[in-house]
Amino acid sequence: MYGILAAGFEDWPIIHQIAWLLGKVMNGIYNVMDGIFGIQNIGICIIIFTIIVYTLMIPLTIKQQKWSKMSAVMNPEIQKIQKKYANKKDQASLMKQQEEMQTIYEKYGTSPTGGCLPLLIQMPVLFALYPVIQNIPKYVQGVKDVYMPVVNQIMAADGFQKIMEKIGEAKPVLMSASAYDYSKADTLVNVLYKFQDSTWDTLVDKIPALESIVNSTTQTVGHLNSFLGINIGEAPFTMLTAAVKDFSIVGIILAVIIPVMAGLTQFISVKLQPQPEVDKSNPMANSMKTMTYTMPLFSVFMGFTLPAGLGLYWAVSAIVRSVQQMAINKYLGKKSTDELIKENQEKAKKKREKKGTSAKEINKMATASTKNVEDKRKSKISDADREERLKKAEQYTKNAKPGSLAAKANMVSRYNNSSSDKKDEGK
Repeated sequence: MYGILAAGFEDWPIIHQIAWLLGKVMNGIYNVMDGIFGIQNIGICIIIFTIIVYTLMIPLTIKQQKWSKMSAVMNPEIQKIQKKYANKKDQASLMKQQEEMQTIYEKYGTSPTGGCLPLLIQMPVLFALYPVIQNIPKYVQGVKDVYMPVVNQIMAADGFQKIMEKIGEAKPVLMSASAYDYSKADTLVNVLYKFQDSTWDTLVDKIPALESIVNSTTQTVGHLNSFLGINIGEAPFTMLTAAVKDFSIVGIILAVIIPVMAGLTQFISVKLQPQPEVDKSNPMANSMKTMTYTMPLFSVFMGFTLPAGLGLYWAVSAIVRSVQQMAINKYLGKKSTDELIKENQEKAKKKREKKGTSAKEINKMATASTKNVEDKRKSKISDADREERLKKAEQYTKNAKPGSLAAKANMVSRYNNSSSDKKDEGK
């Protein structure tokens, strides 16, 4: 549920720029659908937008899935090494463990970060998707233009800012006046986009002169937001409450269909992904298994509480990922593990050669010890130089000043020599 996290990152560098770019894509889709096909529907635009974005990310998805397949092969060997050094916390053991694990990664032509890199590249894109879906009028000029007539009349009313702040801080908008400037037209458009039927009624009660323009605006908005009879700007829980109150079976079905689809498609998408072999004794194994079921349930919950447009996006994205996953599984299924290993090794070799270092040289440097380095340093001194230095040291010791360490060393040396001579005489 990256969308919940992404809400606070919209203005972050990179994510902000990506959101702007994705907004241009969404605006282009809307203009094409409106100009060529005469269709003005945000739900259809969301579906097309989601398909395009996830299609562009297929290369990263394939790379990640290749790593997952390799991980399934590598994990038993890695876990064996981890068990081997489980109770050893000294520096030497940790370094040895790291060396042995690195050998495994080199053997399969991959790296510990092989599965993380595609995710790191995808995450800013996924975070940037959320604000575009959440606030369509900010990025799609055609939708913004629908709200501008009523916004202009609101801003012409006396005390409009206080009225809009009070409405905007309550449900379903929940936009605090301390965080948003209610004197700006863009803020008011954002607020109105989150309105539901009851909220429009509240606005008319506060500013009766808006009744006519509100009626015409809500009719147009209803046309834009209606998708298979579902108002994608309204939270399904609100629709469900109203349907239960009216005893409408059709209304109940329409209210639950998107949240249920969001959870079901999320579950299918997770199950289709290749699952790496994990040691069942490892606590992480149970955590991963739990997440497989809790995340879809969480998707259902959020699908009920947030606008249906977001639930539609989650459901469509999960469907797209599932279709892609089946195609990727079929593509990777044609390749044996040995072929993938060979491909990885070739790619790793090319990367090393680009850096000017061959595999043999890397292995040689990796296995070099401190002792070897010291031996190389010693080998730089010739025998003649070493002999000359020893003679100088001996001469310095003979001429040592009384009481110095060198003089005391001479005394010890003479004592040892005399003791040795006496032993030889006794023999």
